[in-house]
Amino acid sequence: MYEHILLPYDGSEGAAEILHHASEIAHWTNATIQLLYVADTTRDSVAVVEGDTIDMLEQKGQTVVEKAAKTLDTLGVTYNTDVVQGNPAVTIAEYAKRYDQNLIMMPTHAREGISRHLIGSVCEKVVRLSSVPVLTARMQPNETIDFPYEDILIPTDGSVAATHAAKHVCSVAASVDATVHVLAVVDDGGLSSDIRSKISRTESEQTATDAVETIISEAEMNGVTDTKRHIKHGAPVNEILAYIESNNINAVGMGTTGKRGTDRILLGSVAEKVVRSAPVPVMTIANSNESED
Repeated sequence: MYEHILLPYDGSEGAAEILHHASEIAHWTNATIQLLYVADTTRDSVAVVEGDTIDMLEQKGQTVVEKAAKTLDTLGVTYNTDVVQGNPAVTIAEYAKRYDQNLIMMPTHAREGISRHLIGSVCEKVVRLSSVPVLTARMQPNETIDFPYEDILIPTDGSVAATHAAKHVCSVAASVDATVHVLAVVDDGGLSSDIRSKISRTESEQTATDAVETIISEAEMNGVTDTKRHIKHGAPVNEILAYIESNNINAVGMGTTGKRGTDRILLGSVAEKVVRSAPVPVMTIANSNESED
């Protein structure tokens, strides 16, 4: 499933905890982890020490990846390390594509204050930019994540991008023998109670049902043996998060772009908000075959 996992790493507590989850996945798939520290060129990190000009962030990066490598040694996984310069989000996305990484894994925030904001911002930008699947997790100190995943949620809006993402997620689900939950949310908050709105609501429900059945068929074709169908009404992000909590979901998989025009922006926004707020790992998959307007 995955041969190469890119793990951007900055040494924060959230990042440290995700080492263990990345190692579990690497063991499961027999993958090599690529530890990557990006020395942020948007920050002034050059200093003169005893007459020598050095890049303090690169020096810090070497220390950070060496410490992480010791942890990976104890976890028994195959890995490589690299320290590079650049804009973190852009560099991570380009690195994954250039070096044929199959998956990017990132924590969505650190423990406190501005670090959480910066890491979250980088993570969300990577989700937008990456052509490679991105697995994000809200890691806290000493927190562990259940793996293999037993219950995986796939939200869908029926778009090409959502269906494309589902193919990848269904493959992952089949490999870990997980139950796949497929959820479509009918956002009818703007509809009134008149006849035209009732017709629109009925059409929306049928569209949602068709979208769910498409993903169920994809799951079954991939060898998933246990599936669940759900249609909800409400705000998509709220319904997705509520479903996670009430159904013991271990991971979420979804597309990062939707239909052309405003729908693309909508689904992208939903995915980013779920990444930011979900209490479980979220895998986002871009539809690289979708042409831009």
